[in-house]
Amino acid sequence: MSKQLLIYKSAVPISAARHKTYAVEPSGGYAFTAGINAVPLAAVEFLAAAAEYAIVFTINGDEVTPAVVLGIRGDENLYLDANSNWKAKYVPAFLRRYPFVFAASQDNKTLTLCIDESYPGLNQEGRGQKFFTDDGKATPYVENVLKFLQEYQAQYERTRVFCKRIKELGLLEPMQAQVTTPQGSKITLSGFNAVSRNKLRTLSTEALSTMAKNDELELLYLHLFSMRNFEEVKDRMIATGSADKAPVPAGV
Repeated sequence: MSKQLLIYKSAVPISAARHKTYAVEPSGGYAFTAGINAVPLAAVEFLAAAAEYAIVFTINGDEVTPAVVLGIRGDENLYLDANSNWKAKYVPAFLRRYPFVFAASQDNKTLTLCIDESYPGLNQEGRGQKFFTDDGKATPYVENVLKFLQEYQAQYERTRVFCKRIKELGLLEPMQAQVTTPQGSKITLSGFNAVSRNKLRTLSTEALSTMAKNDELELLYLHLFSMRNFEEVKDRMIATGSADKAPVPAGV
């Protein structure tokens, strides 16, 4: 899932000194998601996402991250149409916060609001929403952006606690998805994990009770339910004609 980091090409801190004359307007739809096949998901989003996406888990060292699968190939987003519109009812918060993002200090105690200055909608002609008033104060628009990102960060931390628990309980196992195209070629997506139903059944009563009280058990079942949406990803790939391309192994 490393390619998702390329969404932000030039993220810089927002400041009155640098951005006092700047404004931002929606531009290009979701064109910035072209070429990525997965994005992170917060636990609070599982309910909305499970209806349309396959929710999986990626592991990087000790860090476990939930993610939604957008494509079988590593450079293909099947939820983006030719006009850069999003082809699903629910859009993950990771994408909705763009072009804004928090940058953490080295000690992770300070978060700074940043914007991707490569975003086409950023301008000095006053189109859209301004960042600062004439006297250099943040506008209500920027305050609302801050609130959204603060909530996103809070949900991210809650998700980390959930993921740490399921990793400690040993519930995750490596998985891969294989799609056979109408031409008979096989395309494999690997590099992701899923909760083992067998391991879930062997959890102690105490562990199950704790997860039920924290609503984490529901998250696990939503994840398992969502795995059926790999069929949806396959159907999207065939419908777009991309299944005719040469098969390339990919990871999440």
